Amino acid sequence: MVKIDQKFEFGNVITVSFAHLVHDIYASFLAPILPLLIEKLGITIFLAGLLDVIRKIPALANPFIGLIADKICVRYFIILAPSVTAISMGLLGVAPHYTILMVLFFVAGIGSTLFHVPAPVMVKHVSHKQIGKGMSYYMLGGELARTLGPLTILGAVSLWGLEGTYRLIPFGLVASVILYFRLHRIKIKKDFEKKKEIGARKTFVGLIPFFISIGGFIFCRAAMKSALTIYLPVYLTSKGNSLWMAGASLSILQFAGAGGTFFAGIISDKIGRKNSLLVIAIMNPILMWLFVKFNGVLIIPILIVTGFFLFASGPVMLALVHDHDTEHMSFINGIYMTISFILGSIMVLFVGLAADKFGLELSYKIAAFVALGSIPFVLSLKNK
Repeated sequence: MVKIDQKFEFGNVITVSFAHLVHDIYASFLAPILPLLIEKLGITIFLAGLLDVIRKIPALANPFIGLIADKICVRYFIILAPSVTAISMGLLGVAPHYTILMVLFFVAGIGSTLFHVPAPVMVKHVSHKQIGKGMSYYMLGGELARTLGPLTILGAVSLWGLEGTYRLIPFGLVASVILYFRLHRIKIKKDFEKKKEIGARKTFVGLIPFFISIGGFIFCRAAMKSALTIYLPVYLTSKGNSLWMAGASLSILQFAGAGGTFFAGIISDKIGRKNSLLVIAIMNPILMWLFVKFNGVLIIPILIVTGFFLFASGPVMLALVHDHDTEHMSFINGIYMTISFILGSIMVLFVGLAADKFGLELSYKIAAFVALGSIPFVLSLKNK
């Protein structure tokens, strides 16, 4: 069956992007209140970072969720995910023990998995030939969420205290209801009917060199990314800044990242994915060093430029994955998400361990140096 409409479906793309926005606002609550959780429960930076790793454990099931998503209607995964994440993340403030926090983050990870595996596949189908552009809009929703998330949770803490953050839960439930009416009519079908001539296993084996390249790229940048997101409020408060200043800085970083995600995918449609990633891989370590070197008001413009390039790789990587022509797109996207989450989690722990032993400033410098290793992996990618 041949596609009838090849046009970029702007309305549907925006709807999925909005779903991304709603879900990730709640998913971004951890970093801003991390200093408060450390103080309340008396935990180390390593244990604090472990919470983010626990949230990513369900990502191990991404390929299996992808296989399921290739066969059933996935819209309801996306509709329900904001409610699951809103409930678990909204209860962080009332958790009396570290063990309860672990359970809440694990549940939040399930919600994240249910959302992030099928959503890019939906975007690909409604973007048609402009995949980079579609992924830019999709990632824009996520980065705007990480801009609004810190302000939302810190505002809630200011109004109701850390224990009152559960009052944010109803907004997530209402969002799922709204998403139901907006998403349940979007039909994501196969663009063409084929017999399943190539199995999922054979498809994966054929893409192993590709996954090695993008895995190396992700791994080398993961320490830098976790240092500038998960640990940024802890780093800035350790330098004597207020919690609000630290949260605002994180929002500035994420807002600049929203600009990067919006333009990067569109640009990659024009100059190529590989060239785009190469520029990003070169710029980020330089900007990370500048951030560590300067203090005071000078870090704001540095954070803006850093955020732009730090998150610009997101839509380019997603477009790169979805450039592949396969009947198992959700499965392949699930593998990519698993690689991304696992390698990111490993580096979160490494940065936490390094911070406890050497201090965050030295850890930031090491992360910048490691990020240089992403350049050879970009060069190893084959052109489309």
